[in-house]
Amino acid sequence: MTDGTTAVGRASRQPLVAGITAALAVLTLVAVGVVWLMSDRSEGTTGNGTPKDTSAEAGFARDMSTHHQQAVEMSLIVRDRTGDEDVRRLAFDILTAQATERGILQGWLDRWGLDRASEDAPMTWMKHGSDGMEGMDHAYKPHDGSLMPGMATNTELDQLRKAKGKAAEVLYLKLMTAHHKGGVAMAEGAVDLVTDPPEKRLARTMVQAQQSEIQLMADMLKERGARS
Repeated sequence: MTDGTTAVGRASRQPLVAGITAALAVLTLVAVGVVWLMSDRSEGTTGNGTPKDTSAEAGFARDMSTHHQQAVEMSLIVRDRTGDEDVRRLAFDILTAQATERGILQGWLDRWGLDRASEDAPMTWMKHGSDGMEGMDHAYKPHDGSLMPGMATNTELDQLRKAKGKAAEVLYLKLMTAHHKGGVAMAEGAVDLVTDPPEKRLARTMVQAQQSEIQLMADMLKERGARS
């Protein structure tokens, strides 16, 4: 009887997960399509024209796209591991916001005629800055799938997939808090280094939104007898 109920529960969630995934795909396409609408074409360049492949503009767009993708993945996972409406609502807000921002960043790369991926190590753009300007030096060493500061490891993602209920909520909130802190540091670096006005504005928006969510998650952890 229990196996049958579990099977029905899983089956009932499959259309929901599929629907969310489809919605994210649409959001990404919409974000790419509206890139032209949210930025003045005359502003979509650095002082020397279209951003170069090694520029902070390109580096931030690529690295934050990767960073955001994991936040989307973690949010999809936790929505299937708990029925808590507050956590599920937060996860939905994060996955939709970051999927949209990821689409915008990739849209810019396409518009600049640059590849969405690079052979350079993550965060390289923070070392040399934009157009040769000396930037921040990040010595983060990728490990176990964690490519940049704040990103969860493969081991931690597996733990999240196996956790249930309150345990899943607490782990998600802790992982996402660390993820947001890493994202804020990267976005602050972009605010300092990029010269493309629309991208700088988006980076500032990310800082503000994620700092607000960090505080929210701290409160949610406290409610569950935990802390980040």
